[in-house]
Amino acid sequence: MSRWYEHKIPPPVIDLAIGVLMWVLARAVPSAQLWPVEPLSIATLAGLGVAFAGGLVALAGALEFNRARTTVNPLAPHKARALVTTGIYRFTRNPMYLGMLLVLVGWGVYLGNVAAWAALPLFVVLMNTLQIKAEERVLRTHFGDAYLRYSTRVRRWL
Repeated sequence: MSRWYEHKIPPPVIDLAIGVLMWVLARAVPSAQLWPVEPLSIATLAGLGVAFAGGLVALAGALEFNRARTTVNPLAPHKARALVTTGIYRFTRNPMYLGMLLVLVGWGVYLGNVAAWAALPLFVVLMNTLQIKAEERVLRTHFGDAYLRYSTRVRRWL
């Protein structure tokens, strides 16, 4: 059953919106600051490292889709031509979304503010609600038992 709110907002827009929300929360609650935001600090480098790793995870997912010659368009999962279960998809069913989450985690480390981190679960809830569950329904319809076996073997996020 399709829901009106599914596949309407591109996931990168959701990611960006949560990133902005994290920045706003960090500014709104300065008492939640754990460390100062400084260029070339350990926290800054750690945040960049986590964000970079997230970018690599997302890229690995996109490359596997490209190898399988299937769509990477998250707003059109019905156009999927292959069930991708190789590469990074052996470890997570949603590496592109996991990568986006890791970028946000890196941003949160950089911001160093507990209030900003409160937005991270919101990203997971929004992605599960607006994107992932609908994609899963489409994949079950398109790929049947093969998708069901895959989804019991590999977790949604990690």
